Amino acid sequence: MSNAKPFLMFQGNGEEAINFYISIFEDSEITSLNRRGPEGSNMQATFTIKGQEFMCNDSSIKHGFTFTPSFSIFITCDSENELDELYGKLSEGGAVLMPLGEYGFSKKFAWVNDKYGVSWQLNLPE
Repeated sequence: MSNAKPFLMFQGNGEEAINFYISIFEDSEITSLNRRGPEGSNMQATFTIKGQEFMCNDSSIKHGFTFTPSFSIFITCDSENELDELYGKLSEGGAVLMPLGEYGFSKKFAWVNDKYGVSWQLNLPE
């Protein structure tokens, strides 16, 4: 096996989502982007957030499922300001699963679904 990486399947807004992610996380970039099918209806891309590589596609097929919070992206923040900023941007238009707070296992923590349905855990360690 040469590697393993998370794969996110979007349905119509994948390119918008990854552009949003790389705009809010420093040291992030799109490393490949390919459009296939009629009028580029199926997009496949790779991108990185803080060195972690992700794959994603925009499926041209409508599926009866989407993202679930049981799989989330866990972000360890370097400062309270960084956590607060990410919380604001990722929760806007999405849903708060666990509001910002101190939960005993973390100095400050939040869990949100963003406007694209992807789940994020934001942590500021002790």
